[in-house]
Amino acid sequence: MRPRIKIMFALFLALINSTLLAQEKVVEYREQAWLAYFNQTRFSDKWGLWTDIHLRFTDNYADRLGLSIIRVAPMYYLTDQTRLTAGYAYITAYNTDDNPNIPEHRLWQQIQWFEKKKHFNMMQYFRVEERFRGQLVAGELSDDYLYTWRFRYSMALTIPLKSGGVAPKTPFIFLNDEIHINAGKNITNNYFDQNRLFAGLGYQFTNQLNAQLGYLFVFQQLTAPNTFVHIDAIRFFVFHNLDFRNTD
Repeated sequence: MRPRIKIMFALFLALINSTLLAQEKVVEYREQAWLAYFNQTRFSDKWGLWTDIHLRFTDNYADRLGLSIIRVAPMYYLTDQTRLTAGYAYITAYNTDDNPNIPEHRLWQQIQWFEKKKHFNMMQYFRVEERFRGQLVAGELSDDYLYTWRFRYSMALTIPLKSGGVAPKTPFIFLNDEIHINAGKNITNNYFDQNRLFAGLGYQFTNQLNAQLGYLFVFQQLTAPNTFVHIDAIRFFVFHNLDFRNTD
């Protein structure tokens, strides 16, 4: 093989090798436990209040608290099955080292709708979030916030394990998938943020109260190129709906 051809061939192999290395995924595995309480309280035919509180533990499922969330928002009932929500959320990401915890202020808007089928109930929502996340500079929390958008779509199926639909004292299967998409000028690599896939069992205690326990798989893309997080989580959520309308 002529020297020039040898050099070109070596450069070609080096280019292929560097491309493959650049495309290699770096995946971080985490084991977590997600706990949450959701409340929708209805005050009139048109108005209500949304509240949800989350604690997410990490490192061997529950070694330390990794994240907390609280959301509050007024709700407007277009119908009994379709609801509009717009409110505020405060999030804290807890650090393990000497760095301070990172706060996030979040505005969010949502449309949520419900459908009752013969053998299952379906819930869907589309949510828009405006996120203001705190920034660390040299280990100190700065006065600047990183502003980004995020779009979320969720679909959930509740499948009763007894005849008569989702009624009090009924166990059920709960399936849920939610996709998150980032947007805004501060997003460079991770336009796809994450996907959350859940499967579990639940119990409808009363018309107003149910609980669900199961497995959650989260696959998330980080800001660094080709860097991802794989989360295996135990998820326990409680859903509590109250209705204070005068039914006389």
